[in-house]
Amino acid sequence: MGVPAFFRWLSRKYPSIIVHCVEEKGKECNGVRIPVDTTKPNPNEVEFDNLYLDMNGIIHPCTHPEDKPAPKNEDEMMVAIFEYIDRLFNIVRPRRVLYMAIDGVAPRAKMNQQRSRRFRASKEGAELTEEKSRMREEIIQRGGYLPPEEIKERFDSNCITPGTEFMDNLAQCLRYYVAERLSNDPGWKNVAVFLSDASVPGEGEHKIMDFIRRQRAQPNHDPNTHHCLCGADADLIMLGLATHEPNFTIIREEFKPNKPRPCSLCGQTGHEMKDCQGVARQKQGEHDEFAGSMPAAEQEFIFIRLCVLREYLSRELTMASLPFPFDFERSVDDWVFMCFFVGNDFLPHLPSLEIREGAIDRLVNIYKDVVHKTGGYLTQNGFVNLERVEMIMQAVGVAEDNIFKKRKEDDENFKRRNKEKRKRMKAEQQGPAFMTSGQFAPQALGRRDRPEPVHNARYQAYDMRMQSVEQHNKDAAQSLKSMMRNGGRSSAGVSDGADRGVKRKPEDSDSEPEPEDNVRLWEDGWKQRYYKTKFDVDVSDDGFRKKVVRSYVEGLCWVLRYYYQGCASWKWFFPFHYAPFASDFRDIQEMFSEFEKDTKPFKPLEQLMGVFPAASGNFLPPTWRNLMMSADSSIIDFYPDDFAIDLNGKKYAWQGVALLPFVDERRLRGALADVYPDLTPDEVRRNSLGSDVLFLGRSHLLFDFIHELYRSETREEAPVPAELCHGIQGTLNLDEDPILPDETVKSPVPLLRDISVNSAINVKFRDPQFAEGFVFKAVLLPGAKLPSKVLKPGDYERGARGPWRPQLGFNPNRQQAHLDQAGFRALGHSLPRAQQFRGQYSNAAPPSSYHQGSYSRHGSGQQHFQHSRQNAPQRPPPSFSSVPPPFPRCAAS
Repeated sequence: MGVPAFFRWLSRKYPSIIVHCVEEKGKECNGVRIPVDTTKPNPNEVEFDNLYLDMNGIIHPCTHPEDKPAPKNEDEMMVAIFEYIDRLFNIVRPRRVLYMAIDGVAPRAKMNQQRSRRFRASKEGAELTEEKSRMREEIIQRGGYLPPEEIKERFDSNCITPGTEFMDNLAQCLRYYVAERLSNDPGWKNVAVFLSDASVPGEGEHKIMDFIRRQRAQPNHDPNTHHCLCGADADLIMLGLATHEPNFTIIREEFKPNKPRPCSLCGQTGHEMKDCQGVARQKQGEHDEFAGSMPAAEQEFIFIRLCVLREYLSRELTMASLPFPFDFERSVDDWVFMCFFVGNDFLPHLPSLEIREGAIDRLVNIYKDVVHKTGGYLTQNGFVNLERVEMIMQAVGVAEDNIFKKRKEDDENFKRRNKEKRKRMKAEQQGPAFMTSGQFAPQALGRRDRPEPVHNARYQAYDMRMQSVEQHNKDAAQSLKSMMRNGGRSSAGVSDGADRGVKRKPEDSDSEPEPEDNVRLWEDGWKQRYYKTKFDVDVSDDGFRKKVVRSYVEGLCWVLRYYYQGCASWKWFFPFHYAPFASDFRDIQEMFSEFEKDTKPFKPLEQLMGVFPAASGNFLPPTWRNLMMSADSSIIDFYPDDFAIDLNGKKYAWQGVALLPFVDERRLRGALADVYPDLTPDEVRRNSLGSDVLFLGRSHLLFDFIHELYRSETREEAPVPAELCHGIQGTLNLDEDPILPDETVKSPVPLLRDISVNSAINVKFRDPQFAEGFVFKAVLLPGAKLPSKVLKPGDYERGARGPWRPQLGFNPNRQQAHLDQAGFRALGHSLPRAQQFRGQYSNAAPPSSYHQGSYSRHGSGQQHFQHSRQNAPQRPPPSFSSVPPPFPRCAAS
C-alpha cells in the first residue's frame, strides 16, 4: 500500500505484534558446507503449514541491492534470488504449501501508479548520472582524488515488469530451482509448490489472496491452517486481516534506519554524494589488507502476528450499548476500509488525513462516535454502505480547517527545534585547537577513573603551546595547497570577488530551501486555492467537484471489492492526480451502482507500452518502440521526455505527484493494431497469458496421480483429489513443456549444474471456479480455533498469580530464563568491576538506604549489615534472598 509510514505507526502503537525470527545457520566442516536440516522442528517454536512469497519483494533487493555490491550479471541475480528463498524456507519451514507469486499484468487502477514509478526511476537515473559526472569534474579540478570510474552497464530495474525477456528467463530459472530442491532437499519432499509467474494476470499478493479465498470456500479446507506471507508492503497486513483466518503471520525484513551507504563517487561511507570532498581513502589495516571489505550485517527478519493485532483491535473497536449486535469481524473490515483513506496504491489520500498526524486514530474515534447514528457497519463482505460512509466523512470535514492549522503549527515548531539543534551542534563542534591531557583534560560527568596528576606543570604548559603552534602550521599548509589548486589565487580572494554584493547568509544557511506552497491550506480560502491550483477550476464549479467525488467514491468501492472479492473491473481507474476534501462528500449514496462486467486485463506487451518511458523502450520490439520515440507517432504524447513533479506540500521529490498524462486505452490499442503483425514467435509467446504451475516431489501423495495423467496423455481437466493434497482443490491440466521424473533437467544458469536425477513433476493448476455473482464470506469459518491470548488482560490482578509475564515468541508455554543465587554470584565474579559499577562513587551504598549509620538489605532472612564510615565506600555484600529478582521486562499493553 502507498503508505510509507503505516508500518512504523502500526509497530509503535501495537508493539507486541512483532517477534524477531530465530534463524538456524548452516555449518561448514573441513571446507564442506552442511545445509540446515529443515525437516527438524521450527526453532521459532511454531509450525507453519503454508508459506506464500510475494516474489517482487525478493526480486528487487536481489537484483539491485542498496546496502551491498550489486550482482555482476543476470546469472548472479538468479543465484541471489535462490539463496533468498532458501533463507525464508529455512526460517518458516512450511509443511504443506509453498506459493511463489510474481506480479503479472496489473489492473488499470494499479498501472497508473506503476507508470508513475517507472517514469520517475528513469528520470532520477538520468539525473543521477548527470550529477555524478558534474561533481566528478568539479572535485578533480580542485585537486581531489576519486577512484577511476567503472565502465559498467546500468541495470534498468524497469525490466522487472511482465512481458520482458528478464521476467521470462526468471520463470524458467525458478522452474529449475523448484525441481532441484524437490529432488535433493528432504525438507521439500512433502511440500506442494505453486508457481504463478509474470504471465499470470494479477499482482502477486492478490494472486495469493485469491488462492486463499477460493480454498477457504471449499468444504475440505482446514480452518486452522497456519499461513505465513512474506512481503514488505503495508497492504499485506490489510490483506491478512481481510482473510479472517485466525492463524496468519507476515514475515518481512527488519527495517533498520540510518544504515551506512557508500558514496556513489568515492565509494566511502560516512557521507552522501553531495558532500563528497574527494579525499583519498585511508589505509585499512597495516598493509591495506582490509580494503574493499566493507562490513555489511546480514539482513534480519521479523514476524508480524496478525492474531495479536486482532487482540489489539478487539480492545480498541469493542463498543457497548450499540443499537445492533456487536460483530468483531465486521468491525475489523471497517477498520481496514478506513485505512484506505490515508493512502493506497490506487487512490491519492485525502488532504486532511496524514498517517503521521494520527489520521487512523482520528477516523476510529469518529467511527465510534457516529456508529450510533449510522445504525450499522460501514462494510459487509467487501461491499460499502455509502450512506454511513458519508456520515464519517462529514465529521472529518467539520474538523478540516483545524487540522490544516494544526499541521502548519506543528511544522513551524519542528523547524524551530531543528534550527536550535543545528546551533547547538555547531557550538559543540567549535572547540580549542588543541586538547590537553592530565588533570587539565576535560572529564565526563560521573566518570569513575580519576584524572592522572600532573608531575611537571612547566612541561605541560610547554606541550600545550607546541600543540597550538602545530595546529597553526597545519592550517597554513592547507591554505597554501588550496591556493596552488586555484592557480595562485587564495580561496578567500576568489570568495571575495565572487560574493561581492551578495547578501550575507543567515544563521541557518545549512537548511534546505523550502518549496513554495501556493495552496496554503492553513489560511482562509484554502478550498478555492486548492481547486484552482490542482484542477484549474473554480470552487464554485459544483459539477466538476461532484465528478471528482464520484470517481473517488467509485475508487473506494473498487479497492474494498479488490481486497475481499477479487478484481471487480480490469478497466477502472481514478482519472485525477489529486483527491477531493472530506467536506465534499455530500449525497454520495447514489454516486455508485456497479462496475462494468466481463472486462479483460491488458496483455503483457500492451502493459509495457502503458507503463514504460521511452528510455526503457529497448525492452520492446523495434516497431513498438518506435511508437514511443517517433514524432509521427499517434501516441507520442503518452511518453513525455520531461514532466513536472508537484511536491503537494511535501519536502522530497519522491513524496510528490508526478504529473503524467493518463493513457487512453482506446488510442493505445488503435496504435498497436498496426504493429502487432511485426511480433516474432517468441514475442507472441511472451505476450500471451499463462497459468499457475504445481510442482511435487516423488514422496508426495499426489505425485502418482499426476504421473498417471501424463502416462494416459489425457487432455481434459482433472480435479485435484482433496484427500491427497491437504484439502486443496482445483483442476489440473498437462503442461506443454513438463518437468518429468527420471529425466534430466537442464540448468538455465551456467553457474549451476543440470539435475541428472530428477524426482520432481509439474502440471498446470487452476483455482476452483465459482458462478458469477458468488460472494466470498468475510467471516471466521466453523471449527476455527482462536490462538491463546498474548496481551495482558485488562482485569489482571497481580495477587496470588504473581507478576504478569508477557509471551515472548509464539510458544505460550516457553520456560522463562532463570538464574539462581549461585548463578548471580558467578555472574558477579565473572564480570569486570569497571562494567558492573560505574561512576566515581559507585562503591558506596545508595544514600537512601542508609538508616542511622546502618545499611539494611531486605530479603527473606531480613539480614542487616552494619557499616562504619571507614568501610562505607567498600562494595556492599550481595543479597542472599531465597528468590532472586527477575530481569526487568516490558509488559505488553
